[in-house]
Amino acid sequence: MNTLYFGNNLEVLKDKIESNTVDLIYLDPPFQSGKNYNIIFDNKTKEAKGVSAQIQAFTDTWEWGPEAEEEYDGLVKGTITREKPSTRLIELMKAMRGYLDETSMMAYLAMMAPRLLELKRVLKDTGSIYLHCDPTASHYLKLLMDAVFRQENFVAEIIWTYSWGVRTDKRWNWKHDTILMYSKTKNYTFNTNEVREEHRLVADSSKKRIQYKGSLTHDPKWNKGFNEQGALPIDVWYIPTINGMAKERLGYPTQKPEALLERIIKASSNEGDIVLDPFCGCGTAVAVAQRLNRKWIGIDITYLAIDIIEKRLAKSDLKEGINFELKGAPADEYSAGKLADDPFEFQYWAVSRIPGGTPNDRRTGDKGIDGTIYFKDASNPSKTGKAIISVKGGKNVNPAMVRDLVGTIQSNNADFGILITLPEPTQNMKTEAVKQGYFQYVRMQIPKVQILSVKDLFTKPLPVKLPEESIIPAYNLKKIKPKEGTLPMEEEKGCN
Repeated sequence: MNTLYFGNNLEVLKDKIESNTVDLIYLDPPFQSGKNYNIIFDNKTKEAKGVSAQIQAFTDTWEWGPEAEEEYDGLVKGTITREKPSTRLIELMKAMRGYLDETSMMAYLAMMAPRLLELKRVLKDTGSIYLHCDPTASHYLKLLMDAVFRQENFVAEIIWTYSWGVRTDKRWNWKHDTILMYSKTKNYTFNTNEVREEHRLVADSSKKRIQYKGSLTHDPKWNKGFNEQGALPIDVWYIPTINGMAKERLGYPTQKPEALLERIIKASSNEGDIVLDPFCGCGTAVAVAQRLNRKWIGIDITYLAIDIIEKRLAKSDLKEGINFELKGAPADEYSAGKLADDPFEFQYWAVSRIPGGTPNDRRTGDKGIDGTIYFKDASNPSKTGKAIISVKGGKNVNPAMVRDLVGTIQSNNADFGILITLPEPTQNMKTEAVKQGYFQYVRMQIPKVQILSVKDLFTKPLPVKLPEESIIPAYNLKKIKPKEGTLPMEEEKGCN
């Protein structure tokens, strides 16, 4: 079954995916860019009045520390992967550490190396892997790929060129990403006819004489390659980035165009094959694989990304009855309690359980606001309604948490609030909540303060009484405003 995993991709690869089972791997990992990337939440409906937020999706900043040391040490000792590293890979990692020292780049490579090794293990002998990167680290990654997949299994270095990019008068402007294609053996799938291109040649009426446009050459030997289906594909692709008004745009900072993934998936897999994306971000690879009748596996370490993918698949115009299994996300009180060890991921998960819940745009200094619901206030068309969500992942709860939420509701001119707690609320908390009265919504009375335990999120209908059609969706199109001196693509590079 199609499977979406929430978790560390190294652990998922090692523990959940068997060897020689995947036909095609596409990965668009962080680029070691040193930047923070935000997802854009925005709504252009008249009722929402431009309500928007930017939430940190991931940080592409690496540093050498205990985690990097552990992954490096585990790789060279062969203890953190099922696939044992080759001598050439171990020697390469030692050499790069000697050259790079304990720098951010070395920390990044220590993260990538064991994952590439596990990706080789799960790939079929007829499979191929496409690693999406940019000039920041592509030269180091090519060395890693040579060591893991062997240099003789290098297939192509694809240049994806686009119109947007960093704009500067200090150097040559970057207008491309690099995609490194490797196979596991020489017997890999490649469907040439699926990705033929428009001829850059012009034939005369007899089709016996072919000329390049612009009269680059008139050599008759080029006539031999003419094919009615199109020209043979080349390793330079011009595919536009996603414009701000495109239907497929989700607001994810590093989202790649579906046309890019469609080209890769058509070329290197067949219907029914399994496509794996271990850094799946907003799910472009899995969405395109689904549309092209491939099976798929997606993995991401942030619940924010998982939630976006679930909503993307639910709202897409793909074939009816998309079936997939979500693994790694909390399925009961116990697993939710384990997730609470990471307070931010727990908050993202809890807020996503509430219809229309949008996570807070700050990880620190949230002033008691972990999420917000925006809704159309039918009793006041000129007003956008707002509800505050506060999440408490600690084991101890008390009535002061209710009073704090009341203060937050008042200071933010919100209509009501929802308090989510890991343990069951105390009776005094329930009493304090009842004291706050109700918010009148048309003919309905909505409690000013609603308290939900994690258990309630799994066992009870959610008490938010707003009609579904009144809730303003969290995920909508947003054109990213360029930074000064740049064009939007600078915001988009990185994970897909």
